[in-house]
Amino acid sequence: MEVQQFYYDNKIVKKFLYATILWGVVGMLVGLLLAFMFIFPNLTDGISWLSFGRLRPLHTNAVIFAFVGNAIFAGVYYSTQRLLKARMFSDALSNINFWGWQLIIVGAALTLPLGFTTSKEYAELEWPFDIAIAAIWVVFGWNLIGTILKRRQRHLYVALWFYIATFVTVAVLHIFNSLELPVSALKSYSVYAGVQDALVQWWYGHNAVAFFLTTPFLGLMYYFVPKAANRPVYSYRLSIVHFWSLIFIYIWAGPHHLLYTALPEWAQNLGVAFSVMLIMPSWGGMINGLLTLRGAWDKVRTDPVLKFMVVAITGYGMATFEGPMLSLKNVNAIGHFTDWIIGHVHVGALAWNGFLAFGMIYWLVPRLFKTRLFSTPLANLHFWIGTLGIIMYALPMYVAGFTQASMWKQFNPDGTLVYGNFLETVSEIMPMYWMRAIGGSLYVIGILVLAYNIIATVRSGSKVTDELAEAPALARVSKRRVAGEGLHTWLERKPIQLTILATIAILIGGIVQIIPTIMVESNIPTISSVKPYTPLELEGRDIYIREGCNACHSQMIRPFRSEVERYGEYSKAGEFVYDHPFLWGSKRTGPDLHRIGQKYSNNWHLNHMYDPQSTSPNSIMPAYQWLIRRELDKSQTEKKMQVMVKLGVPYSEEEIAAAQQSMLEQGTAIEESLYTDPDFAETYEADKQAGGQEFIEMRNREIVALIAYLQRLGTDIKVKEDQQVNTQN
Repeated sequence: MEVQQFYYDNKIVKKFLYATILWGVVGMLVGLLLAFMFIFPNLTDGISWLSFGRLRPLHTNAVIFAFVGNAIFAGVYYSTQRLLKARMFSDALSNINFWGWQLIIVGAALTLPLGFTTSKEYAELEWPFDIAIAAIWVVFGWNLIGTILKRRQRHLYVALWFYIATFVTVAVLHIFNSLELPVSALKSYSVYAGVQDALVQWWYGHNAVAFFLTTPFLGLMYYFVPKAANRPVYSYRLSIVHFWSLIFIYIWAGPHHLLYTALPEWAQNLGVAFSVMLIMPSWGGMINGLLTLRGAWDKVRTDPVLKFMVVAITGYGMATFEGPMLSLKNVNAIGHFTDWIIGHVHVGALAWNGFLAFGMIYWLVPRLFKTRLFSTPLANLHFWIGTLGIIMYALPMYVAGFTQASMWKQFNPDGTLVYGNFLETVSEIMPMYWMRAIGGSLYVIGILVLAYNIIATVRSGSKVTDELAEAPALARVSKRRVAGEGLHTWLERKPIQLTILATIAILIGGIVQIIPTIMVESNIPTISSVKPYTPLELEGRDIYIREGCNACHSQMIRPFRSEVERYGEYSKAGEFVYDHPFLWGSKRTGPDLHRIGQKYSNNWHLNHMYDPQSTSPNSIMPAYQWLIRRELDKSQTEKKMQVMVKLGVPYSEEEIAAAQQSMLEQGTAIEESLYTDPDFAETYEADKQAGGQEFIEMRNREIVALIAYLQRLGTDIKVKEDQQVNTQN
């Protein structure tokens, strides 16, 4: 049998490892800054691009796609070559993958703080970046599949199954969720509206967690845990059951993010059913990972790599138990919109993704640089302070979540809310935010220790070179199953068939959920009184999106007595038919805003944005003073309306032609109402004198557009006048 010599490409692995560490430090430092902004809300006062609403998507994108994404590529490029006994299909594709991904990350780091965002969770980047992500992802898949086809190893190991499913599913999710119509180079509107947009977004959002933060890391677990422990995987059969059941069930579970919302009941219940089933394959994978370490527990006590991996797999088990539990309607009614969800998400991110990435880095770097780890004690220090950081982060968030839910739902004997002022719940959990910031600080110190340890290790090692390997060429074999060959064993040597079956498995759930909601109009009943936004309100909504207001405020009142009493009539599906994109939110740091319209004066809203504490003492909302000073850009209003028409919003040609006049009239009316307030009039005159020739009339400022939008919210349907509504922030 002919033995062929070839070289593994280690340099591409090194590049992705460096990027993983760099972006991990950046992303986590931004997250730590955000944690302290809950305690010191005016920490970045007056700097628009450092406001919480703009930095929050930067943090999530940096951690998910920059830190975790680069870790995925590093692990996949290293393990794939060795599992297939082949160099990557194309060095050029490998480098395009690396540099293209880094350029996208840099683009995100520049545009998100500047307010260019779609507002859709984990998919905030605007349309040019969506196209770039799709292109680079295709490059990655091309390289992966090309390598599989030229392999020297007949059967595909379990890790490769997960890599294939990751490539296929992320491509499908990203493309369908990112369908949008551009308005300009960095502005677009989702092709979906309201309930439909919410379902597609959380079909994507939940499965971005599933197929970007979970399945590739399970592939890495199946490769690096046995390597680090020098033990075979516990159960081959369990890995088969784990893989197929996980990818089939996971894709159905997205609607559990939308329980008790305006989403059709059948879709909610379907999401609940599959979410509960999800615990079985998830824990099957956890058990397979942990039991792989049987007989190696003495090594676990001394080897920091295995310590990180054990806690990572345990964190995966905790998060995948919590997810199905939070999908139960009675539990979701308590946890949703609270800080419990923040704790849940960070157990997965910090323990599962973070610790597995750290373990992989500590294992890989000494091998790539042909040296020993600079300091095992430092690695152990990183492990312990990182573990303590996770505990001090997660536990306070659980306590905060339970506290919020309890206070929101308590009633006095006379039927009134015990805590009618939303701020009472915020003040109560401030100690928890302090503990979260301390836990986050410990975790960040840990990754800084890792960075120092890895830099010192690299300096003590030799230059990374391509690694010589040899393996016999893959002989041609029958395409049919041979005698005694199991079905899955046959499938493991048929990558195209395996890919097709994996694609079918993930498409079934999406088709069943998405198509009826989008195609069957009766699923989303319309309300005749609901009209499109006026041009000024449309501009105000875009400002709301730009500033990331939906990160802290929901626009979805659930049909609970406590919420109806606090906010007003519960939200109806037909109220959102012109919302491109939807803005239901997923967290209530501040109160729900769906019925905020006409509850407060225009002047209250202006003062609230200028100095939130002046209208709402003890508020942790930062000031947005630049909105009062900036001139509203009206140059694209007509084009925005024309794009909306293409999406089905019934603006007439006359309305579009009269957009500028409409904005002037509505802005003037708001200006006049503001001017009637004596205190405001005094400030206005002083501002006018100070501005000289550059003075911008109030009617043309951004704050007026935002006020117009806020005053419109929830006013399209009649709300009972006797309801007690308190939405103080």
